[in-house]
Amino acid sequence: MIKLFKVKEQQREVAENAKGKAPVKKQSAGELRLQKDMSELNLPKTCNISFPNGKDDLMNFEITIQPDEGYYTGGMFTFTIQVPMIYPHEAPKVKCKTKVYHPNIDLEGNVCLNILREDWKPVLNINTIIYGLYHLFTQPNYEDPLNQEAAAVLRDNPDMFKSNVRRAMAGGYVGQTFFPRCA
Repeated sequence: MIKLFKVKEQQREVAENAKGKAPVKKQSAGELRLQKDMSELNLPKTCNISFPNGKDDLMNFEITIQPDEGYYTGGMFTFTIQVPMIYPHEAPKVKCKTKVYHPNIDLEGNVCLNILREDWKPVLNINTIIYGLYHLFTQPNYEDPLNQEAAAVLRDNPDMFKSNVRRAMAGGYVGQTFFPRCA
């Protein structure tokens, strides 16, 4: 019991010696891992990262992807990424802020990417997620859709799909849905 009081006394002394400085916030294991991931980040030239809440909030950031090949060439698509404190044991939450006509992204911005759900493993990292998102634009997958209509058009009529993507990216209607310009 006496040793417990000794430890508390030492902690008080350390706090007093800080002389009014704000106490240093202890980082979670998730924050430490994320810092490591960020330091090793190898973004494709078509992707940019930004921190809307400032660099002090690494756990929330945005990725902007500008595909240079495929149906979505010339578009600009922004994703928010929220990293949980227990990262990497739980996958980050990813949402598309740009309304897009895509078989694997629904109109609310939910993203269907296997590594964000059932195939997530702690050995995966932020770089893997970014490349996975980029791959959605170069190789959209109609076999695992969130937007059933877009998936059916891609599967049955790729030329019409390409036309729909172009119309949506230019800012226009595809069916009854309006898409703001993103190209």
